[in-house]
Amino acid sequence: MPLVFLLYALFASVFILGKWTLSYTSPLFLVGSRMAVAGVLILAFLALRKASLFPFKKRQIPQLILLGITSIYLVNVLEFWGLQYLTSFKTCFIYSISPFVSAILSYFIFSESLSKMKWLGLSLGFAGFIPILLESTPAEETVGQLWIFSWPELAVTAAAILSCWGWILMRGLVKESSPVAVNGWSMLIGGLVALFHSYNVEAWDPFPVLEWAPFLEGATALLLVSNLFAYNLYGYLLKKYTATFISFAGFTTPLFTALFGYFFLDEWITWPFALSYAIVYIGLRLFYREEVRQEEKEEKVVKTIST
Repeated sequence: MPLVFLLYALFASVFILGKWTLSYTSPLFLVGSRMAVAGVLILAFLALRKASLFPFKKRQIPQLILLGITSIYLVNVLEFWGLQYLTSFKTCFIYSISPFVSAILSYFIFSESLSKMKWLGLSLGFAGFIPILLESTPAEETVGQLWIFSWPELAVTAAAILSCWGWILMRGLVKESSPVAVNGWSMLIGGLVALFHSYNVEAWDPFPVLEWAPFLEGATALLLVSNLFAYNLYGYLLKKYTATFISFAGFTTPLFTALFGYFFLDEWITWPFALSYAIVYIGLRLFYREEVRQEEKEEKVVKTIST
């Protein structure tokens, strides 16, 4: 159990490290340099192990490119651009819309059924985001808004939705190819696209970095924590615990982020955050309780048939 909390504390620290590192560089360059380096390291690891560097069929190449552009480039650029103007815990909290989006996508794309209790949980979950989205900071107001939502809020929401779409693409790719190769190439593709975008719109003089020492510290920490430790730990824990439990436990991430933000970034926790958290927690609890009930029912049916 302690490792589960460590996992989500690591994921929470990504928002803190990202917010801090953005003080010394631009969003596009941070995403591009980090992802490109991570992709090269992963592919180098495959080469050292003498594994196939490109185990993809011709028909999979468009999917791989699309994965790199959506799941790596767009997701991270939108997230880090929004993070410039939002508090770290608000960014993380908006990102926690992912389980609800995944359920909706699965309903429409894979025709997965949703019970009345799951629909109730989803409805409560989506409603729970309203209080925190209605609250804005002076930094958000400087870049404008669409209706009642600021552009940074919409950017992070789009990143969360695209990340769910990315998992669907990745699920299709890893059925026939190495997950490590998929990660390596998608990160390299997304990172290079982000660097190209950065070169064309950000001030390279010679690079968009204000101070190299803190930038390298932050970028290296992000690389190690997110790309190396957190995702490997996530894979390890999926072998010990159910995916349902791991997903539900992930809702501790906004709490860790709020705590870290308070101590390291002087961010004050607001009542809209607390209200939204409570409502979304109830929605998630209803949704996952029903999911566990359905899983137990399916297991009983399988046992009955096998005997």
